[in-house]
Amino acid sequence: MAPFVDLRRCQILGLAGTAFLAAGGETSGALPVRDLLHPASARAALGLVGVYFGLVLLIAAWALLGRLVRGPRPPAPRALLAVLAVWAIPLLVAPPLFSRDVYSYLAQGAMVEAHMDVYAHGPSRLGGPLADEVAPLWRHTGAPYGPVFLAVAAALSGLTRGSLPAGLFGMRLVALAGVALMAAALPRLARHSGADPSAALWLGALNPLVLLHLVAGAHNDAVMLGLLGVGLVAALGRWPVLGTVLVTLAALVKVPAGLGLAAVAVIQVRAGRGPAKALLTTAVAAAATTAAATAVAGTGYGWTGALSTPVSPQNWALTTLLGRATRALLERLGSDLAPLAIPAWHTLGIAAAVAAIVLIWLRLRPRPVYALGLSLATVAALGPAIRPWYALWGLFLIAAAAPSTSVRHRMAAVTAVLALLVLPGGAPADTGQLVLAVSGGALAMVVLWQAHQAELAPAPGRAA
Repeated sequence: MAPFVDLRRCQILGLAGTAFLAAGGETSGALPVRDLLHPASARAALGLVGVYFGLVLLIAAWALLGRLVRGPRPPAPRALLAVLAVWAIPLLVAPPLFSRDVYSYLAQGAMVEAHMDVYAHGPSRLGGPLADEVAPLWRHTGAPYGPVFLAVAAALSGLTRGSLPAGLFGMRLVALAGVALMAAALPRLARHSGADPSAALWLGALNPLVLLHLVAGAHNDAVMLGLLGVGLVAALGRWPVLGTVLVTLAALVKVPAGLGLAAVAVIQVRAGRGPAKALLTTAVAAAATTAAATAVAGTGYGWTGALSTPVSPQNWALTTLLGRATRALLERLGSDLAPLAIPAWHTLGIAAAVAAIVLIWLRLRPRPVYALGLSLATVAALGPAIRPWYALWGLFLIAAAAPSTSVRHRMAAVTAVLALLVLPGGAPADTGQLVLAVSGGALAMVVLWQAHQAELAPAPGRAA
């Protein structure tokens, strides 16, 4: 007989996972420079083992919760939101995990507050201890973020007055607000799309990638997705202008959300408005929102020229990997075309993404939320840069509107793999760190297997 699984056990197992993540991150996370330990030190090694031990526990808890959601008596959305809150609690007080991007956000906010051109200059222009926290790769590059996010970062810089702990906690609260908007939008989007709200919440909000990278990593993708989600809810609720404003604000955090404007226009057409009027309404509202937000933020439109910032030599996007392989081959052949290999593959990737998006909308126009989710997933997969949390762009909406359980299963499998790919410090892994990470995950698997066997064993005095 299979062991009994209930919501409380999933909640406790996931809480144990995030608690180990938070505890391990204290010595192996993306710590401030003054607190960084050498990766070979005993404390850093123990922390890395602890993080991967907790990560596997969290993935297991999420998988078990998925069984409940697919069962005959799935938990209600409100119960799932309570689980999300419990799982997130340890991560709220943990150091930054899996990326140092949050330090870049704080430095860029300080630059805006100091009236520096954050698009023309990197955090090195700011100088001081805050700039020293930014990963070396990004110290000399302009911000790729829109004026809405930079205005939030600047306001936070003013409130915290340069205090690093306060700034980190404040940025995490901003990300948590974005996650809250995502969680609020998912059940409503699912109902509009004819999907199960509980299944949508399980895949789109309780997803380990959300906890690892939006909560623990405090990435601004949370704000982008939160605004995008509530904007689509407003458009589906017959508030197209409000929907356009919210989706535009999401795009003024990070550009990919701008694809949501196509969904807003299609939603209006489906509601009976003529195509020309729908496009005009959307375009005018988006333009007015962009002009107003940019004027309030005072940052200008330089972000449109800084969109290549996320592309780095260590980037492992598909087109970049193909470009590197092609460049290496051309170099071996002695060809002068070798330097053009990566740019050429990036251009091909963008062209392929555009073609795929057109085909998606031609085929799935009656399902705008699902079409938008697939479009954002295509942008993440074929774009010139990719990070594990970019997968959430499409996954968030696919969770709300996927037409079948098999689609959710495939997305869940992708999530589990991506959750394991980045070390808690955010830096590339060496062989020793890989061994420690695998050891932590394997230890968790042993503990979970022993617990499973204990539940299967007959109680004392009972026949098997």
